[in-house]
Amino acid sequence: MSEDQPDKRRKQVDALQLGPRKRPSVTDPLVHYGRHFGRTIHALCNFQALLTNGILRMGELADTPEENFTAEERREHRVFQELLKSVAGLEERLMQGGDDEVDIVADLLTKGASGARGDDTKSLKGSVLDWITPKGQNLVPPLARNVKIDRGFHHERTGALLCPAGIDWSNPETKTKLRSGEIIVTGDQWPLFLYADYRYDPEDPWNGLFQSALLVCAYKHVFTSPSSVDREPKATRSGNARIHGMTQVTLPSVAYIATQVRFALTSSPVFSRTDTVTDSERFYNSILDVFEDPDEKQEVDALVVWWNRQVFPSYSTAQRPLAKNSALARIREKRARMKESVQVPDGSSHSVAHND
Repeated sequence: MSEDQPDKRRKQVDALQLGPRKRPSVTDPLVHYGRHFGRTIHALCNFQALLTNGILRMGELADTPEENFTAEERREHRVFQELLKSVAGLEERLMQGGDDEVDIVADLLTKGASGARGDDTKSLKGSVLDWITPKGQNLVPPLARNVKIDRGFHHERTGALLCPAGIDWSNPETKTKLRSGEIIVTGDQWPLFLYADYRYDPEDPWNGLFQSALLVCAYKHVFTSPSSVDREPKATRSGNARIHGMTQVTLPSVAYIATQVRFALTSSPVFSRTDTVTDSERFYNSILDVFEDPDEKQEVDALVVWWNRQVFPSYSTAQRPLAKNSALARIREKRARMKESVQVPDGSSHSVAHND
């Protein structure tokens, strides 16, 4: 009996030491970066392919002209470059490491991105019901917070929000066909909930697009904190944006939140990028396509300013013109005068100070 006791004690000590040994894998910086990257740069990318193709572009394909690559390949490389910029030392690690290193990095980033996506999917599943319920009223019939089977086109409220812009949800025949699947809704048919006040103007399809209160609620829930949804945002409140040093909205993060809200409103139980029913991947990418289209730049730029003012209170402050008599205004005024004074006397626009 006495011989057994030391073994028991030893096992107890070993058991207590197991926790700290595992901790580094949970807090690996690449998992941390993967979480933020998935939310703000690209939510549904294949990290293994992204890294492998990115390394090829930097090595063997470095001298290949840009026009030789497809639009999709160019977008992929921009995403890869964003990744390198956001993770210090990653480029050196990838270029010096072998295939095993690429596998390790891809696995950690994937763990972060998919973990964040899963957390957000779970968190938004119940919260979205609070935001779509009119104040002082109840949803009829009520919807369960943890079971989605009655959502989607099966329910009047979620059906109206998911109904593609331009299709009349109030038409009983249309409603029946959407519910039966006779009308198939693809990911590039954008739903009404993307619009401010859930109103779509076919003559001006940009009017109110990506400006719904529902999207703003979900964005704040994920990026600033769940408690910030019902209050004025405060610069001091921490959340995912603050943790990652995020001070401005990114366009992919708007697409990500739209994709999450759309999924939360559907009856599909499990988020899958390849799910042909929800068609989430096509939905997400179709939004990115518009955001990156040079022809839409004016509207997209205005949208970014609008979003920053909704989410980051310090942003709008930063955009205000300088007070005329402030010290900073005087400094800039003086600097402008000094620059003017060093212009070439003949009136040409070239400055004498070429060494700068």
